[in-house]
Amino acid sequence: MSLSRRQLLHLATASTLAFKRPSAAHAQGYPTRSVRLVVGTPPGTSPDTIARLFGQWLSERLGQPFVIENRPGAGMNVATETVVRAPADGYTLLLSSLSNAINATLYPKLNFNFLHDIEPVAFVGDNAFLMAVTPSLPVKTVREFIAYAKANPGKINMASGGNGSAPHVFGELFKQMAGVDLVHVPYRSSFYPDLFSGRVQVAFIAVAGSLALVKAGKIRALAVTTAKRSDVLPNLPAIDEFVAGYQASAWLGIGAPKNTPAAVIATLNSGINAIVSNADAKSRLAALGIEPQSMTPAEFGKFCADETDKWAKVVTNAGIKAD
Repeated sequence: MSLSRRQLLHLATASTLAFKRPSAAHAQGYPTRSVRLVVGTPPGTSPDTIARLFGQWLSERLGQPFVIENRPGAGMNVATETVVRAPADGYTLLLSSLSNAINATLYPKLNFNFLHDIEPVAFVGDNAFLMAVTPSLPVKTVREFIAYAKANPGKINMASGGNGSAPHVFGELFKQMAGVDLVHVPYRSSFYPDLFSGRVQVAFIAVAGSLALVKAGKIRALAVTTAKRSDVLPNLPAIDEFVAGYQASAWLGIGAPKNTPAAVIATLNSGINAIVSNADAKSRLAALGIEPQSMTPAEFGKFCADETDKWAKVVTNAGIKAD
């Protein structure tokens, strides 16, 4: 999702939080110079905007600049390899994401192993998606959608931003768990016009940036993909309420090169957890569709391993190949 220049300027000017430097000494004075946070998407995208907010907040808290470096390409793999090859000193970090978990299986010949080569630092939050349909489809709930899909196998087109993208794998997980036959239609450009018109009938799309479309009646939201209802849309059910166990989120976190000192990891984890626990930060992240959550490095590491295993099964069962 790309944000408008006005939105970016608003976030940039309103992002200062009342953070104080931790009273405990940093690990060997860390950080003593600027830190780069590598992002695998272009400037102006939702992950980039969130990274820039965290960069500013961490700068305020830890007393050194956190500089965003955009390294888009190969579905986050360029950015990830950049961090894998960087010195393990805490001065190069990765905005890790769901893409890392998917890519571990989607790309069979990567030059790195995400779980082995990236040290988990901290979780940032869940990025909820909507299961949305074209308004002309005669369904208003997930239960009705499943019944309609089973009565019309192979006749419902499911749009995505490409093979292995979040909208694609979220849809494939739904297909497998609900037992429905949907036809995947990957797009290299926006699929929204075709979703509005009914040329494709369903898509899994990020909450941020889509609420206005729902309010305008251009799409109909059936449910959110997260395990529980979103705080932004408390009246919209979760898919889990109809398909038990369904959960999907375009989560974000922070990683570092393998063997980064534990004390540096602890300093960063403490700072990030303080941010995601801050009421003002929570509000601003919620406006971007992010529901923040604190985790220890060990908890985030287990989360990454579980996500990698989960999406490996979806990618393999659906026979998904990288574009």
